[in-house]
Amino acid sequence: MAAPTPHRTDDWWRDAVIYQVYPRSFADGDGDGTGDLAGVRARLPYLAQLGVDAVWFTPWYLSPLVDGGYDVADYRTIDPAFGTLAEAEKLISEARELGIRTIVDIVPNHVSDQHPWFRAALAAGPGSPERELFHFRPGRGKDGELPPNDWPSQFAGSTWTRVPDGEWYLHLFTPEQPDLNWAHPAVRQEHEDVLRFWFERGVAGVRIDSAALLTKDPALPDYVEGVDPCPYIDQDDIHDIYRSWRAVADEYGGVFVGEVWLPDAERFARYLRPDELHTAFNFNFLACPWDAERLRRCIDDTLAEHAPVGAPATWVLCNHDVTRTVTRYGREDTAFDFARKRFGTPTDLDLGTCRARAAALLTLALPGSVYLYQGEELGLPEADIPLDRIEDPMHFRSGGTDPGRDGCRVPLPWQSDAPHHGFGTGAEPWLPQPADWARYAVDRQNDDPDSMLTLYRRALHLRRTEPGFGDGPMTWLDGADGVLAFRRTDGLLCVVNLSDSPTALPPHEQLLLASGPLHPDGTLPQDTAVWLRA
Repeated sequence: MAAPTPHRTDDWWRDAVIYQVYPRSFADGDGDGTGDLAGVRARLPYLAQLGVDAVWFTPWYLSPLVDGGYDVADYRTIDPAFGTLAEAEKLISEARELGIRTIVDIVPNHVSDQHPWFRAALAAGPGSPERELFHFRPGRGKDGELPPNDWPSQFAGSTWTRVPDGEWYLHLFTPEQPDLNWAHPAVRQEHEDVLRFWFERGVAGVRIDSAALLTKDPALPDYVEGVDPCPYIDQDDIHDIYRSWRAVADEYGGVFVGEVWLPDAERFARYLRPDELHTAFNFNFLACPWDAERLRRCIDDTLAEHAPVGAPATWVLCNHDVTRTVTRYGREDTAFDFARKRFGTPTDLDLGTCRARAAALLTLALPGSVYLYQGEELGLPEADIPLDRIEDPMHFRSGGTDPGRDGCRVPLPWQSDAPHHGFGTGAEPWLPQPADWARYAVDRQNDDPDSMLTLYRRALHLRRTEPGFGDGPMTWLDGADGVLAFRRTDGLLCVVNLSDSPTALPPHEQLLLASGPLHPDGTLPQDTAVWLRA
C-alpha cells in the first residue's frame, strides 16, 4: 500500500486530482448487489496507490433513488443501501489518514417528494406555510387544467405536476424532485445547517449540483428560447446565496465546486469571485470533440474565463452523466451533447482507447485541478444496458429514444475470475456488467506495464512529484497542424498528436511518459501524447 501523502494546508484544491465515486457502483461490501461505504472503505488502499488527492462522492443520502440519489429525502442520513452515518464518519477519517480528502454532494435545487417538507406541503393544502417552501401555483385555463407556465424540463416533458387539490408544483427535473423556493429564509437556513453538519464531520469540500438553477424569476413567466435572462437559470440573486455559503465554508476551511452549465463566460466567472465558489466544472472541455484546433480554443477560453477572478480551471473528461471517454472518442462524432445521445451509435473502441490515453496526459498536464470518474483509469467503455434493466429517468422521459446514463454507471470490475468480476460476493449487481469486462479488471491491469491503470498511476505520480504540473502558467509551442504542444514550468512539455501523420518531438532531455509507443525513428504517432523534460 502506498504511504500517506502529507497534505498541503494552503489551497490544495487549486491543483488537486479528485476521484469521483458513484457509491452504488464502486464496490459492494455486503454482497447485496449494491455498492456501499463498506466497499469503498475496503478499496481505499487502491485509491491511495492510484495517487488521488480527494474523493468526491455522489449523493449517499437517504433517497428513493428515482434519479440515482439526486432525489434526497434526508441530507443528514446515509441511505441504508450504502451504510450508516457512523460508517461515513469512519470513511472520512480513514481516507484522511491515507492522505485523501472527502468531498460530498449537495443538491440544493430540489428534494425528493418523500422529503418531510414536501409531504407536509401536500398534506397542508393551498395557501399553507408548508407550501411556501416550494413553488405551488394554480393552473391556467378555465378550470386550472393547464400548467402555470411552459418551462421545459431538464429531463424532457413537463416541469409541472398537478396535485389532487388542483394546484401545481414545479420540478425542473422529475415529478419526484420538487424544486425548493429559495426566496424562503427557512430553505436558506436549512442548507447552511446541512453544510455545517458535514463540515463538522470532516469533509473538505462540497460539490453543488445544478448550481445555477436555484432561484427563479418570482413572476414565473413563460420561457422564450434565446431571450435572456432565462427565468430559471442564473438569476442575479443566486449570488447572495453563495456568498452566504462561502462564509460558512471559510469557518471550516472547506471548498466548493459548482456544477455550472452556462454559455456566457462573464456570467460563469461571477460564480468564482473570491467571496463565492472556489471552483466550477469545465463542461466545455468535457463536451469538446477530439480536434486540435477546437481543444486549443477551449483551453484558451477556459483559462481566460478564470483569470479575471483568480480561480483555477477544472478539467474533466467524463462523469456519471456522460458517455465514457473511450466510447465517445471512438465515434465519428467525438463531441458530447445530451440531445444527440441515441442507441446504436457505432464506435471503434481501439481508436477510442488510444485517444483516451492521450487525453489523460493532456488533461493532467493542464493548469488547475482534474476530476477523474471511477473506471476511467481502467479504460472502461460505455456499456449497453438491456432495455428491461434501464433505470435512468432520462430514458423514460424521452419516450425511450435516449439510452440514458446507466451505461456509464455500471459496477466496476475488480477481479477477472471472480463472480461479478469482484464487484461483490453475493447478489447480481444492480446493473449488469458486460460479459467481456474481465479484461478491464483491476487485478488484470495491476502488473501490466501497458495497461490504462498503469498509465494513470504513473501520470498521477509524476504530476504529484513534479512541481511544474498543476496550477500555474502554460505557454503554447509552435508545432505542426493538428498537434498540441505546450510548456509548463521547470522545463516540462506536453505534446499531443491529433493529426493524421506522425510528428517530430521538440528538443528535449528526457521522455517522462508516453500514452503509447513511439515510432522507431522517435516520431510521435497519431493520437498519442508524451510528457517531456526540456
